[in-house]
Order: sequence, then C-alpha cells, then structure tokens
Amino acid sequence: MRYSTHLIAAAVLTFSAATANAGGLSPEIMETPPPMDDQMAPAGSSINSTYVILGILAALLIAAAINANDDDDDDPAPVLTAAD
Repeated sequence: MRYSTHLIAAAVLTFSAATANAGGLSPEIMETPPPMDDQMAPAGSSINSTYVILGILAALLIAAAINANDDDDDDPAPVLTAAD
C-alpha cells in the first residue's frame, strides 16, 4: 500500500509541475503591429480645377453677352439736331 501511495503522489506532483510549466519559462513574445503612417495622403478634389476655371470663364462670358444685349427700350433716344 505504501508503494502505491508514493507512486500516486509522484504522479500528482509530476502532473502539477507539467501543467505549471506548460507555457514554458521563456518570456512572452509580444508581436508589434505594423507601423501606421501618421500622415494621410491629401484627399484629391472630385473635379479638375481646369473645369472650375472654364466654368467661371463661361459664366462671365454669358453674363457679359446678356448685359450687352440689354437695350430693351421701345422708344429710341431723341436725337437733337442743330435746328431745334
């Protein structure tokens, strides 16, 4: 009986020592995440700046053309002659 008690005790100690060291004695390996760039790429505009400039130029030309044809007067301006 004594032999089996020592054998069981030795098995329990062996098992508990194995589970205590299951992770190993080496330090944990911490994997660092890949470095992120702090600077973000500037967001590009949705349209080309050339189209904006052409649109403004076209609007100015249309406004000038409308303003030049604004002679809606029905009665002409009186013309003064030397006889008057």
